[in-house]
Amino acid sequence: MLTRHAIREAAFQTLFAIDANPDADREMTYTAVLPEGETIPGFLISLVDGVTLHQTELDAEITAHLKKGWTLSRLSKTSLIIMRLGLYEIKYEDDLPDKAALNEAIELGKKFADEQTARFINGILANFIEPAAQAN
Repeated sequence: MLTRHAIREAAFQTLFAIDANPDADREMTYTAVLPEGETIPGFLISLVDGVTLHQTELDAEITAHLKKGWTLSRLSKTSLIIMRLGLYEIKYEDDLPDKAALNEAIELGKKFADEQTARFINGILANFIEPAAQAN
């Protein structure tokens, strides 16, 4: 059984693949990012579907927190997709504390990009965390 962190990694990889090829078969994409023989977890489908459904809104909120002159097209696909996923969890996954969603996004940034990307993701997504949650 996959951990929720491993499912988030698979969600990132699936969203990245969908971004590269929107016409790709979702089930085949899920299968490609999961360990062989692993069933597709409902949480993975929920994350991918949620980010996809709310992408326009998520992008608008991310854009509002970029530095002046920056646009989404200027961001790396890796950063953007991780921020979409993290922001989706902050806004819509009520069973996960916002700070944990932020930390998960930072860890994805470290794994799939680098420390600088992780800091950038933190700088944007921290805007969506309640101040009391940041202090903890």
